[in-house]
Amino acid sequence: MAYVSADDAVARPILEAFEDEHGVRVLVRYDTEATKTTGLVNRIRAERDRPAADLLWSSEPFMMAQLADEGLLEAPPAEVLPDWPDALKDGDRRWHAFSGRARVVVYSPERVDAAEAPATWMDLLDERWRGRVVMADPRFGTTRGHLGAMKRYWDRNVMPGYYGAFLQGLAENEVRLLPGGNAAVVEAVASGEAEVGLTDTDDVFAARDRGLAVAMVMPRHDPDEIVPGGGTLVVPNTVALVRGGPNRELAIELLEHLLSAEVELALLRSPSRNVPLVHAGAMTAADAERAAAATVADPLRVDLGRAAAAMPAAVEDAMSVLMPQGSDASSGRD
Repeated sequence: MAYVSADDAVARPILEAFEDEHGVRVLVRYDTEATKTTGLVNRIRAERDRPAADLLWSSEPFMMAQLADEGLLEAPPAEVLPDWPDALKDGDRRWHAFSGRARVVVYSPERVDAAEAPATWMDLLDERWRGRVVMADPRFGTTRGHLGAMKRYWDRNVMPGYYGAFLQGLAENEVRLLPGGNAAVVEAVASGEAEVGLTDTDDVFAARDRGLAVAMVMPRHDPDEIVPGGGTLVVPNTVALVRGGPNRELAIELLEHLLSAEVELALLRSPSRNVPLVHAGAMTAADAERAAAATVADPLRVDLGRAAAAMPAAVEDAMSVLMPQGSDASSGRD
């Protein structure tokens, strides 16, 4: 049994290819768009004494890191993937990361000039965006992880309190929180309900494939333009073995399959257009052209595990500032 938070349309062909190659059937449980990963993680927690899942494929790394710290994941044998890059795995090899997408600002090119689109996340606090900014519910998905990364990076590399000032600025600019996830953010911008929103590259590409007029910018986190490693957050997929899963040997084979060049290229060629993080050398010229629009020139340099540790406090702060008690959860305002 595999628990998978990647979109069904993206994950299913990859899992079916594994089934065909190995002559086995993979039972799969997916999560919803709005609660991405959270529901599956909570299920693994609830099943800790009798695991039903053998493997978790998450579309983000942050809650995966939490599961590792809770002792609910286990490392594969030492001979499996011994040379995986250190920056893309847990220190104890309990999870491995691959194929990433970026956190971006989506905007409507019909209403916003490209030169005026936010170049940094703090630019969202400009008066011109008042009442015209949307974001997904901070308690779920990559929005949640992004807030943890913001808090971790800003507290350490810019100044303490910078994250709090960002939240307060969003509140003063009347940001609206949407319950439908990052896809709903893009829809709101495309429909004219908002002008800019916080989302992921895969949701922007999916909207474009449907003919919606949306564009995106990859904002920096560090206000100093010359600081390397202060750019855009890349959110990788992650995969891990669930501790005590009933089918460990097959789960190890599936883990190796998901971390192959074949799968990184399949994800790039899929509607999600996730960019290879390990096997970029396997890309064809057509692949490289496809990856160009989704590739981050200066990825944010932040430890994913430490960002995950900062996430609960970051989300709590966001909820208290952006959705005070008694406010409307669909709008983020009283």
